[in-house]
Amino acid sequence: MIESFPVALFGEDRKIRVYMPSGSAEKRYPVLYMHDGQNVFGNEEAIGGVGLELHEYLDKHEVGLIVVAIDQNSAERINEYCPWVNGDYTTKLLGKPSFEGGKGKQYVEFIVNELKPLIDSKYSTNPHETYMAGISLGALITTYAGCTYPHIFKRIAGFSSGFYRNQEEIEHLLKTADLSQLEKVYLDCGTKEGGEKLAGPFLETNKAIFEIIRLKGIEAELKVIEGAEHNYQNFKKRIPDSISYLLA
Repeated sequence: MIESFPVALFGEDRKIRVYMPSGSAEKRYPVLYMHDGQNVFGNEEAIGGVGLELHEYLDKHEVGLIVVAIDQNSAERINEYCPWVNGDYTTKLLGKPSFEGGKGKQYVEFIVNELKPLIDSKYSTNPHETYMAGISLGALITTYAGCTYPHIFKRIAGFSSGFYRNQEEIEHLLKTADLSQLEKVYLDCGTKEGGEKLAGPFLETNKAIFEIIRLKGIEAELKVIEGAEHNYQNFKKRIPDSISYLLA
């Protein structure tokens, strides 16, 4: 079952979509927070016309998991999913400076301080088992959330992570943060992300982040998918592996 409701975020109504498993209402379920909410479930409202159809996978395999999907604001997506203003690495990679980003900290604080308490009060959640997953820049903000609130987001997953927008800062944060309460990290990346120009650097940035996480002794996995491009047809194929890994 999927239901939705609006919440106030950055001065506007933002749709929250919530998937509830069909099991007993008395059972407490772990919760997975996801970004780009329009694309998490069906194709009808999906940006680009292709969604992950995550609910179909969860229903078919009777997975006991609540999923909370936060709709994106397309015009503000880079700003909201980047904790810092885009830096020198972005300029080098894109060939021009970018001054976008910087709202990610407020976005994560909204999830922690406003949305999570609301979800925990309204649904049959296990408030101590809270996870997060995201795609591209959604994976960047997910990793940031795991670093700043590892006692809350204990398991995280990033698909085709767009770390490059804040590469310097997210590497520094990973190296300096106390991640002892972070239990699991799943990352994946295709070999053709972002086209011919970006594919090599895109993969290398993901490998660099994974290596920092691995060296900190956190259980982690990086899957490199040969030939995979940066689109939802590819992302949705990786749902089974990522969910299985997070919940195992």
